[in-house]
Amino acid sequence: DGYIPYPRIEEVLQQGEPYPQVILPPFGGYWIEDPDAPAAIPSWENGFCDEENGEESISGQFGYRLESNYAIRAYRKHFLGREHLNFYCTASNHGNLVLSLRHEEVKEQEYLQIILSCTDEEHIICLTFIFVCLFFLFVFLQGSQLIVNYDEHELNNTFKFGVIYQKFGQTSEVELFGNSEETPAFTEFLRMLGDCVELQDFKGFRGGLDVSHGQTGSQSVYTVFRGQELMFHISTKLPYTEGDIQQVQRKRHIGNDIVAAVFQEEATPFVPDMIASNFLHAYILVQVENPGTDDTTYKVSVTAREDVPQFGPPLPSPPIFKKGPEFREFLLTKLINAELACYRSSRFAKLEERTRTELLDNLHNELHKRTQAMLGHPLSADEERMENGGHGGILESIKVLSQKDQPSYSHAACQNSELSFQCLCVCLSGRCAVLCDQRSLDSGHLSQEVRSETLSNPSSPEILSNERLIF
Repeated sequence: DGYIPYPRIEEVLQQGEPYPQVILPPFGGYWIEDPDAPAAIPSWENGFCDEENGEESISGQFGYRLESNYAIRAYRKHFLGREHLNFYCTASNHGNLVLSLRHEEVKEQEYLQIILSCTDEEHIICLTFIFVCLFFLFVFLQGSQLIVNYDEHELNNTFKFGVIYQKFGQTSEVELFGNSEETPAFTEFLRMLGDCVELQDFKGFRGGLDVSHGQTGSQSVYTVFRGQELMFHISTKLPYTEGDIQQVQRKRHIGNDIVAAVFQEEATPFVPDMIASNFLHAYILVQVENPGTDDTTYKVSVTAREDVPQFGPPLPSPPIFKKGPEFREFLLTKLINAELACYRSSRFAKLEERTRTELLDNLHNELHKRTQAMLGHPLSADEERMENGGHGGILESIKVLSQKDQPSYSHAACQNSELSFQCLCVCLSGRCAVLCDQRSLDSGHLSQEVRSETLSNPSSPEILSNERLIF
């Protein structure tokens, strides 16, 4: 009640020049980036898991930064191959958990790094909660790779983006997808994005395009940018179907992209709900000025759905770029960061949460199964033979060695191997607690071989992005 809608695009056109590059839909639902506003820092770039400054993988030649949830790589970077301990917890009130502990001393200051994998939405779990739960140590060499696979499941180095040509005064998707000609200015823009490639038998990332039968056109634009493969769905290069007003072939690809660039050869308004799509969440508008000359410039605007967080690199003020490699780096970086930010919107975040929960349960179950087999507690006789080659696991081997070295040792004391396993966990987890108090612990009953296998076993989970918490 009392809400005053934003002007419709037809009303904006009737008002005459100057035209805004992008306008909001009548009832909102989108934001437009303000070049004069302070740059926002993505929340996932905070924490000890940030990458070092100055790495080429982050900032390119002109300093434009590829944003990433660096927590995804935190286990690989800070734990893998270093002495640490890994545990799993079954059916806590936060679900299945995987915990990693690592002690480090830097300049005579001791630190205890903790990484916790969970599906808790609040990202807050009290430290006391961690230690009252029953965590089990897992002790097999392949565990680290399982954790790395879980942590890095959302890493991606392939992206597909839509590229839409908009003529002056076009106000609907029917008009946008009906454009078939490529003007010299648009062709020059496409050459800046990447290479024009023949789709037939194309060997790179194809982005869903047909490379065998030519059903999605004969050419497209592709590039490799800072280790990322980018395929562009160009509206004018996708097949045009006579008699099809909606041009379903074109919309089927661009409408399933998450981010699209809109090229405007003249000043004309664009409204982000012009294209009906459940997937398109962000648009980058590029308006050319003085095309085909040495003074060619590009004016840029950015709009995205309300639940998409801000992403960089920030627009300069005024948001105008000269034609050249710096603008290319800015635009491609902005496109990639836009898609990564869209994954944090409610629609994609819910899908990721379900995926993450299922993968964490699978990781927990695999760690439990292999640990039990290693310790002489296979789930079945078949699993025992499959996992351990028919022997009784590491605890059974310890029992045999103990009986040989100590004939008077009571076999009854080790008969309950589950109790022995719990004692092993208490011993090793106690070592972690002592490390935090700047003391050391004798490894006790464990042989040096078992101790090195356990402590240097790089099997631990990740951080923040996969709901892994660092304390």
